[in-house]
Amino acid sequence: MKRSIILFPSFYNINTIKSIREKYDPLANCIAPHITIVFPFDSDISTDELKWHFNEVLKGIKKFSIQLKDFTGDFRDGYLFLNIKKGNDHIIELHDKLYSGILDGFLYRKATYCPHLTVGRLNEQIEFDKAVDELSYYSESFETVIDKIYVENIDINENSIIEFSFDL
Repeated sequence: MKRSIILFPSFYNINTIKSIREKYDPLANCIAPHITIVFPFDSDISTDELKWHFNEVLKGIKKFSIQLKDFTGDFRDGYLFLNIKKGNDHIIELHDKLYSGILDGFLYRKATYCPHLTVGRLNEQIEFDKAVDELSYYSESFETVIDKIYVENIDINENSIIEFSFDL
């Protein structure tokens, strides 16, 4: 089963993000705006084992505030990002704790984890440059409290199906 572990921030102004994703993100109709903590992995780990893992490694972790602002990109893979300005350390802590124990073997160690919210993916350099320029005019800030973590199943069409949520 293909899964990932994510945050679904609920910003009052989330429609701005949704409209950007509709324009630039091929997965906009498959999954709501999200921050990935554990990247997609295939495993036969049971739901109960995952819940036990969450309970063990996330003891004492409380809800926290985040702020996202400013759009940037990385043309190597064509991704467009909304950057996390506040709450980054909390998200990295969740990432590090979850990638221990039964999930340790799924950690991709060839790249540093940098929390973000993906708003698009473009493969053509000209389109990518145009999108980065367009997004540079946005000055809006996005703020919310993170109080839940979600485990999703990803179907063959890349659609997200929530397996369970975990309250912080």
